[in-house]
Amino acid sequence: MKNKLLTITLIMISAITLIGTTAFVVLLKFNGNEEEKVATIDEIVESTVEIPEITTKLASNEYIKISFNIQTDSKDAKEELEKRSFQVKNLIIKELSEMNGEEFKGEKGIIALETRLKDRINLLMHEGKIVNVYATSFLPQ
Repeated sequence: MKNKLLTITLIMISAITLIGTTAFVVLLKFNGNEEEKVATIDEIVESTVEIPEITTKLASNEYIKISFNIQTDSKDAKEELEKRSFQVKNLIIKELSEMNGEEFKGEKGIIALETRLKDRINLLMHEGKIVNVYATSFLPQ
């Protein structure tokens, strides 16, 4: 009688432990808190489109020369971005035409421009998204 009770107790404890462990693993897997895979530099370069230097006039009647590299999240997104390069250049010119030279003083101004461009270009995209916009040259005149 005691052996049966001990056996049943051990089976119940094993079953509860197994169910608890399974639930824990499932929650971790589907919780959405998974760390994103960090791309290697080769993957970044492979998914990046270069926007050649643009010279345009700012709202403050100053001129600026600036170029960008735009990182996408996939090969399809890169191909779409390459096709949309004229639209991207147009967005950049429009964005710059609303700015003045003072907004480019320090790192914050360039970061703000990169963020606005990322958001606006993502509105154009159908085959993926823009991960990052990098100002690669900048020369106020």
